[in-house]
Amino acid sequence: MVGVVVSLGRAPGQADMLKSTAVFVAGRVGHDSIWSVLHRECHVLFPDSLFEDLFMGTGRRCVPPQIVATVMVLQRLHGLSDREAVAAFEFDARWKYACGGLDFDYPGFVHTVLVDMRARLARSDRPRRIFDVTLDAARQAGVVGARRVLDSTPLYDAVATQDTVTMIRAAIRLLLAADGVLEAELRVVLRRDDDYTTAGKPSCDWTDDAARKELVDCLAGDGYACLAVLDGRELDDAVREASELLATVLGQDLEDDGTGRFRIARKVAKNRVISTVDPEARHGHKTQARGFDGYKGHIAEDPDSEIITAAMVTPGNAGDVGIAQDLIADLDDDSIVDREVFGDSAYGAGAFQDHLDNNAIASGCKTQSPTAPGGLFPKDRFDIDLDADTVTCPNSVTVAIRRHRDGTGIARFGGSCVVCPFRDQCTAAENGRTIRVTKYEAALQTARKRQADPAWHDRYRATRPKVERKLGHLMRRRHGGRRARMRGRPKVDADFNLLAAAVNLARLATLGICSTPTGWTITA
Repeated sequence: MVGVVVSLGRAPGQADMLKSTAVFVAGRVGHDSIWSVLHRECHVLFPDSLFEDLFMGTGRRCVPPQIVATVMVLQRLHGLSDREAVAAFEFDARWKYACGGLDFDYPGFVHTVLVDMRARLARSDRPRRIFDVTLDAARQAGVVGARRVLDSTPLYDAVATQDTVTMIRAAIRLLLAADGVLEAELRVVLRRDDDYTTAGKPSCDWTDDAARKELVDCLAGDGYACLAVLDGRELDDAVREASELLATVLGQDLEDDGTGRFRIARKVAKNRVISTVDPEARHGHKTQARGFDGYKGHIAEDPDSEIITAAMVTPGNAGDVGIAQDLIADLDDDSIVDREVFGDSAYGAGAFQDHLDNNAIASGCKTQSPTAPGGLFPKDRFDIDLDADTVTCPNSVTVAIRRHRDGTGIARFGGSCVVCPFRDQCTAAENGRTIRVTKYEAALQTARKRQADPAWHDRYRATRPKVERKLGHLMRRRHGGRRARMRGRPKVDADFNLLAAAVNLARLATLGICSTPTGWTITA
């Protein structure tokens, strides 16, 4: 249906009293359930006019967007596939009740309507409008304050991680399929006995080491030969993307063995692509011992109302602190009083602490204490005087900090360590101990001093864990929760925001959200 000329459909304004689901369902669901809130407020939350820009002025009438948006929210809340969601709408009276009290015999629709709506939203200027509507309602009701708690969670990708051989062959196959005219020219330079038309691993005696090495070298030869044909040419988007993927896969996973032949690299490349089916997915680590493949879902939550104020998705290898400022962008207004941000040690980096300090936002983000290998003196055993730009060691030796252009610096104790009585406890380096200072050292010192206060620690322990509960709400369904339903970061991000909108609506229902002629309010 994507791309078909469709005009805006309108949700029915009045139900048949004898056939409406309203009377049947009203006494069977809680007043504070999401079913009841959507029944009362779906025409305010998701009016057809909210989606008017997605459709043409003429053409076949679409399924009313108010109904589709309500179904999408319930679908994400319950972790259903498109077909399961449409079936639920057809046969579960609660779904039609939530869509405004539709009649029992209100017609269903094909599951591709949901696909089409997601595609139209993705192409629009406001792809996150459903999430924005729920957040705006919470703000108007006065339940969103100036405190935020940040955290992230793994989102497993929707494809299998591929090995090097499979990825190189798949990348060549994608390039050949990108342009029918160019394909013939590229096939001339291929040397392997492979038509590259089928998916999967190529045929090989995998028990034979020489055969495996020969296969890798031949695949590399075909890949680089294709790239040589395209070198310097003006390419359309499809061919350019396919060639860039092939070049990335070849460059990250192969190396010269010293004899002019290619072999699989002995080390893992930074930011390595792990699948040609979903090139934006990455290897990630939530902890040192726990890895995953896919993406990270990041959220900011108001700890008092438990409303999600921001939801974003990054590749799995992205650091939490790298997106922290975007998550709290709504606090950038200096007129907001009592701003405060909480986060675990992943958000305690100097750059973010410095941002909070410079913007007068109270920091509840935990900064780790310095450590040193082998039980040696950590960095905090040294007195770092940033005013004098000096460092004093435990043996009372003071040296100057030599600054670099980027603001970082290093203090070298050198010969002083030779006769130091604490040498065995301090360093094993032949040239003596060195202390490195970041350009955010002042912010780190302030943060560590602040979190030494028992009152700060009590506030941290009482507030930060609340975001873990919210992540549990988001991830409780494996399909569309922990496991991504889409491929590609933009689609996963849109789906994650829709999930956040659904969870927000469920929370607002519990709080007692209600619309009035002047806006939203809490009645509970």
